[in-house]
Amino acid sequence: MTIDQFRQLGFLFKDVSRRYTRRFEERAQALALTLPQCRALIHLQSNEGVSQKRLAELSDVDPMTLVRILDRMEADGWVQRRFDPADRRAHTLWLTAEALPVLEQIWRLITETRAEMLQGLSSEERAQLMRLLERVHANLTELPPLPVDESCAPDAGRRSTRSNR
Repeated sequence: MTIDQFRQLGFLFKDVSRRYTRRFEERAQALALTLPQCRALIHLQSNEGVSQKRLAELSDVDPMTLVRILDRMEADGWVQRRFDPADRRAHTLWLTAEALPVLEQIWRLITETRAEMLQGLSSEERAQLMRLLERVHANLTELPPLPVDESCAPDAGRRSTRSNR
């Protein structure tokens, strides 16, 4: 890989993610599902009993958007809200039996989209790709937050100009 190719690495990651997501969304439209709905259901499947706030974090969905998604899924009979025994003001979230066929369809869409994306890669190349991406992910996860440098903020010059008047 040349230096110029490395300069484009971040753009490549973003473009691969965008194209994969778009392809998945095209498939999900046939089921009248959105990506945020799919993400919420998938994360709820492995985290039943979580709070709405925690599910929003796990699925990377805005909390207010998640409330609307959950309202719809509750109306469709896929999700059940129960009072949290530890905090009667809070709710925990649970899947219903009606959600299981929907989840099977979502997993099928994921499998089909992944197969298209990895087409032409051998089993060993697929395994190597996963190992490498997991290492990159671990590196990024372990990084401490960078300190905020106010002088680099886009409106820093305007603020200092106003305060000097």
